[in-house]
Amino acid sequence: MSIGSLLQILANRRIGVMLPLGFASGLPLALTAGTLQAWLTVVGVDLKTIGIFTLVGLPYTVKFLWAPLMDRITLPWLGRRRGWMVATQLGVALGLAVMALIDPRDRPEDLGILAVLVAFLSASLDIVFDAYRTDVLRPNERGFGAAVWVNGYRFALLVASAGALVLADHLGWRTTYLLLAALMATGVATILVSPEPAETRGAPATLGEAIGGPLKELFARSSVGGVLALIVLYKIGDALAASLQTAFLIGGIGFSISEVGYVKGLGVAATLIGALAGGIAMARLGLVWSLLVFGLLQAMESS
Repeated sequence: MSIGSLLQILANRRIGVMLPLGFASGLPLALTAGTLQAWLTVVGVDLKTIGIFTLVGLPYTVKFLWAPLMDRITLPWLGRRRGWMVATQLGVALGLAVMALIDPRDRPEDLGILAVLVAFLSASLDIVFDAYRTDVLRPNERGFGAAVWVNGYRFALLVASAGALVLADHLGWRTTYLLLAALMATGVATILVSPEPAETRGAPATLGEAIGGPLKELFARSSVGGVLALIVLYKIGDALAASLQTAFLIGGIGFSISEVGYVKGLGVAATLIGALAGGIAMARLGLVWSLLVFGLLQAMESS
């Protein structure tokens, strides 16, 4: 694939919307995880309670449980995918705004319930985003589409982690969460101008078909065991290391929230570069070799 053809693929509208949609997908994650931990630590919530708050991210892990329901039901606006995208994104924005109004020292339970709701809506947004990306991108565009998506996603993590920590140090937590909730809501404009897939498959006729069809297709593949093991093991080290990282840096070592924000910013910036390199590698080497090469590099870095 020549450089000219690469630029042509990157410039088309289907790939162009992947950047802001990826941003909308990534923004809520840090606000219900590391940034929320920082907020709780700064206001003096005990470590045991903060540890319980790590369970807020559970919906991202089990979102496959309600994915068939979203695939089966089509909302009465903007088509099968974009209708869900608008509804869940507005729900996330509203949930973040309400979180901003709660004092975690006085009402940690209420904040926890809201954070779980936001994580649920955000995980649901990821479900329909993944489906939309698969539907709208052509096979030869998916490598670059994924790279552009991940860059938008990681840039959102930069804003919602490093950026939010620096903002909170100067403006306070309530103002920071309200600003980011407003930023989340603006992503609806991107959905409204996003293209419909050229070829769309109809929704499953029944919920049983929505659940059983994909499972039957998945487990009919001879390599399913290896694929599932890869999914579980590929990022498990990073996930375990990062679960209470922010609380440790602020409450354990004593860094200020701005200092932690700057360090997180450097890490996410490096990830943005890596995501783009991964997209290019996938186009040139293919999916399997790309995963193998970058998986080995990740293992060497962790060791």
